[in-house]
Amino acid sequence: MKNLLVIVLILIVALASGSLFVVREGERSIVIQFGKVQRDDATGDTKVFEPGLHFKLPFIDSVKTLDARIQTLDDAPDRFVTSEKKDLIVDSYVKWKIDDFARYYLSTGGNKMQAEALLKQKVNNGLRSEFGTRTIRQIVSGERSALMNQAMEQASTSSDELGIEIVDVRVKQINLPTEVSNSIFQRMRAERAAVAREHRSEGQEQAEVIRADIDAKVTVMLADAKRNARQVRGEGDASAAQIYASAYSQNADFYRFLRSMDAYRTSFDSKQDILVVEPDSEFFRYMNDKTGNSGN
Repeated sequence: MKNLLVIVLILIVALASGSLFVVREGERSIVIQFGKVQRDDATGDTKVFEPGLHFKLPFIDSVKTLDARIQTLDDAPDRFVTSEKKDLIVDSYVKWKIDDFARYYLSTGGNKMQAEALLKQKVNNGLRSEFGTRTIRQIVSGERSALMNQAMEQASTSSDELGIEIVDVRVKQINLPTEVSNSIFQRMRAERAAVAREHRSEGQEQAEVIRADIDAKVTVMLADAKRNARQVRGEGDASAAQIYASAYSQNADFYRFLRSMDAYRTSFDSKQDILVVEPDSEFFRYMNDKTGNSGN
């Protein structure tokens, strides 16, 4: 009797636990009964269970819990073609949430990865359509908001079949492909190098003009300086000759004596020099004339 009672209690607990399920905050649950999503008998809509404690038929109903929060699909950048047939690498993200839980479950099996793969394809189709009708200038200069809004509208229309509501579509970054960027960089570099060579050539030309002008001015200044130097030197020589002539006319013997002394001092200034002259030459007449008479 006791064993039977224990078995009955165990069965009651199992049935009770199998008939209860909890939905957490941020989640919604649907009940699958005989492979079909349970619907409300009064309205015919899918029965969606809000957060809390709920009942189900044990061993018959199975509960599928889905995330009801807003999700972010941020995948790798993709390549799009503009109306100019130019490739662009576009990095975008999508904000989405489940709108119809039954449809979402039936189309994706409740698998988030599969849902995002299908959603990415639909969003990319919308972006590809919008990029294909615009030029790079239009995309970059100010039509990005309109592009994202129209892409979101197109993606929202096609994503209804997945039971998904697209909250927002945003383009984070638009880049040129690496090979195109390198080509543009090399072209810009070549253009800048050509401009630099042109400026350098103009600078060298101006430098040659300035240098020639300065050289001409220096040549004129040197010629003027030499002419002035010769003029001053000539005036100095004339003044010296006049002074010598005046001194000579006042006392010729004393003048000759001073000139001879200057000649002796200049000739004997260096001890390393050797002077070969005759002792009775005119050069030594003041040394040989013991009487001091210079007249003879």
